[in-house]
Amino acid sequence: MNTIEIVREFLGWCSVINIGILMLSAFLVVLLRDQISYIHSKIFDLDKRNIPQAYFQYLAQFKIIIIVFNIVPYFALMIMK
Repeated sequence: MNTIEIVREFLGWCSVINIGILMLSAFLVVLLRDQISYIHSKIFDLDKRNIPQAYFQYLAQFKIIIIVFNIVPYFALMIMK
């Protein structure tokens, strides 16, 4: 098996796993918003009004990281094939 094919397959599976984690995180934030907000406000000493913004920022940054470090290199290797 070629090295580029191994790296491409690795990035593909990393993308699948990371997108699954992102979807699970978003689902849990939407479904269990009050419980998670209460826990995080106590742990990190945050105001409850700022927590939805922190969740949105976390999900947005995680999505950008997945795109930049997993999906774009995967498609670049697909083009090289």
